[in-house]
Amino acid sequence: MKHIVYLSRAVHPLTDFDLQTLLDQSRKDNARNGITGILFYSHGNIAQLFEGEAEVADKLFGRISQDGRHSHVRKLIDRPIAARSFSEWSMAFHPLAAESFEALQGFLLPHHVPPTPATLPTADALLVELVRLAVFGPDPSQPYQTTVPTF
Repeated sequence: MKHIVYLSRAVHPLTDFDLQTLLDQSRKDNARNGITGILFYSHGNIAQLFEGEAEVADKLFGRISQDGRHSHVRKLIDRPIAARSFSEWSMAFHPLAAESFEALQGFLLPHHVPPTPATLPTADALLVELVRLAVFGPDPSQPYQTTVPTF
């Protein structure tokens, strides 16, 4: 089992209908292939973490990296995992505000794990934290510091 995390840019901004069509197809394909994960979208920016059997995950990333709807596809993380982090989600989706996407992108860049900005909406901050935990695990020796906004 492994997970892969990548960032990309949509060649054309995705409408709500485009996103729903993409998610419907992804969820159907992912359920059939044993892939789970989460997709984030913000103003043309895409971040995705998906997990599954190594061979299936590698093939999926190969298709994604060749998909004409993406540009600037950058694989950031490709590593074995002991257990799924998103076992109940064939492909969860969360739209992010621009600032939230920048925070998420910072979490996914190797050797650069910034604290969660206190200005993020609560839902975005919790999802960024969930992705951080899925990527790095709860090991306190990891170089991170999180703060979730309080209201």
